[in-house]
Amino acid sequence: MLRTGTTARAAGLLLGAGLDALLGDPRRGHPVAGFGRAAAALEKALYGDDRARGAVFAGVCAGSVLGLAVLAERAGRDRPLLRCATTAVTTWAVLGGTSLAREGEVMARHLEAGSLGAARLRLSHLCARDPSGLDAPALARATVESLAENTGDAVVSPLFWGAVAGVPGLAVYRALNTLDAMVGYRSPRYANFGWAAAKLDDAANYPPARLTALLTVLTAPTLPGAGAGWGRGKAAGEAWRVLWRDGGRHPSPNAGRCEAAAAGALGVRLGGTNRYAGGVETRPTLGDGRDPEVSDIRRAVRLTRAVSVSAVVAAVGLTFALGRVGGRR
Repeated sequence: MLRTGTTARAAGLLLGAGLDALLGDPRRGHPVAGFGRAAAALEKALYGDDRARGAVFAGVCAGSVLGLAVLAERAGRDRPLLRCATTAVTTWAVLGGTSLAREGEVMARHLEAGSLGAARLRLSHLCARDPSGLDAPALARATVESLAENTGDAVVSPLFWGAVAGVPGLAVYRALNTLDAMVGYRSPRYANFGWAAAKLDDAANYPPARLTALLTVLTAPTLPGAGAGWGRGKAAGEAWRVLWRDGGRHPSPNAGRCEAAAAGALGVRLGGTNRYAGGVETRPTLGDGRDPEVSDIRRAVRLTRAVSVSAVVAAVGLTFALGRVGGRR
């Protein structure tokens, strides 16, 4: 028989996902933003161009979050309603699925209206590419790729770790992902200092990225067709085929799985040359379809939402499965 703690955790994940769907990110006092400010202050004090300093920085930041999260989890050990509420609020704070989908829709509106300038300015909300020389198709590709990758980072990964480890899993995952975004970039300044943060984020995303790809395959039939002769059943088959063939080509051990599955599901070809502030990166091609078009952004948003809903269901199921195996309170 399942104990109340497992039910409280599952209910908290479900309620938190519902809050994110209704409200999006908290508009004021976002705890992730507060963590980022604290981490930036610590970086100023600890920065040095070596891996040891970076490891200390990542360890102090993640360890502090872990300590607070463990205290919050323990406070609800014998109080199911408190555990549910704490899990729900934390889930809401760390999820970014609704805001991600909204950013995709904003990009779609700008490009559909022919507002290249506005779209270029808005791209920074999704990724770190230099948008100055990007035309509409290039902006569409950047948006589709960012939606695919960030569905894993902003939705599936936190829900996965929330199911596995409750509030500590949710909070520490978001801390690691935030540190990677801050110092994990491949640039001269962070090549050494950001190494530990980047590796920890890679490790934390390893199982969830593959779950994201699988959920993309399973939800691909919900998409409208990509072109003549493109059936919904074929979308799932193509998503699996491209994932299996191309998922390992990406320089990231995780992003490639998410992007390859999305490329197959959408019937498009992703990858190519990307310009960043730190230089130019050419990524391998993922998929066999046509280049992404502006119309594909809304389809990618729909895919993001479908994967997000399925991730909530999967997280609740995983919570109960782990509770049954471990007799979790």
